[in-house]
Amino acid sequence: MIPPEVAATPDAATLTELAPTSIVDAKLELGELTLVIDPGQILTVCEILKARRGYAYLSDVTAVDWHPSEPRFEVVYHLFCHERKQPLRLKCRLGGDQPSIASVVPVWGAANWCEREVFDLFGIRFAGHPHLRRLLMPIDWEGHPLCKDYPVTGYR
Repeated sequence: MIPPEVAATPDAATLTELAPTSIVDAKLELGELTLVIDPGQILTVCEILKARRGYAYLSDVTAVDWHPSEPRFEVVYHLFCHERKQPLRLKCRLGGDQPSIASVVPVWGAANWCEREVFDLFGIRFAGHPHLRRLLMPIDWEGHPLCKDYPVTGYR
């Protein structure tokens, strides 16, 4: 259920019109809009937001591990519209068993290294990424160090 004050925002209204089932949840706090998006529709939503709402700038893609809760992961996208000086946060919730989501590199090339970092540190795969491989950890590293079930001392 989307709160009425969120449904009235132009961003949510545009998505409701063009991708009616894309918004799973939403909130408006301290003047910042956060939309929880169905992971299967993230690429479509990003294309709409860039083309129709002017979100030409992707500042970050990151993740949160809510272990032991399910869905375990949240992939978080921070967007910005320069024309309106308006930020927008998108979140997608993913289960802990082989988490995967579509890459948004076709929409914003800047997502390339951000998605590689999330893959490297959390193990979340980005389907369609042009070259998904480790970015920070050595190529032969086992595991994903920002997962909450990763041992503090590393695997031995």
